[in-house]
Amino acid sequence: MNTPPECNAAPSCNIELKARLPLLDAARQIANSLADARLPDQHQIDTYFHCRAGRLKLREIIGVRAELIAYCRSDESGPKASNYFVLPVEWPERFKEALTTTLGIRSHVDKHREIYLHRNVRIHLDRVVGLGEFLEFEAVLSDAYPQAESRKLVDELRQRFGITDDDLLETSYGEMIESA
Repeated sequence: MNTPPECNAAPSCNIELKARLPLLDAARQIANSLADARLPDQHQIDTYFHCRAGRLKLREIIGVRAELIAYCRSDESGPKASNYFVLPVEWPERFKEALTTTLGIRSHVDKHREIYLHRNVRIHLDRVVGLGEFLEFEAVLSDAYPQAESRKLVDELRQRFGITDDDLLETSYGEMIESA
């Protein structure tokens, strides 16, 4: 995978960190204590497609909406820049058929996601079918939260949640499913 260029403060860039989660209940307590807001839980089905560069997935948020997400992110542990596009999809089944026919499916990810908001960071507590439980931080960059400040906030959250180097993940759930 190509390493994406460093991104500047824009709505289509975030700083992301993903880690294995040894104790979901403990993480939930920390997330609740930090959260400025709590969004409804989501059941998400992500279908990853083959593509020339980056990653491409159709996310179906059951009972809510569907969206196409294209993103580029380096495969390294720890906080990393992720450049992304999120596009609403009106007919997900038909869209999935078209992408399956033209690109082919890499993997399917079925997960339950709890979402907490802390400043500009989305804290996700994920239970992924066939993989286990995970924690993800997505610090959305903006003029108010530039890259350096967002990286610092992600590092602070990593400390609060007790994430060790051994807990950190390099790849997406889709690639983890492929490898399993």
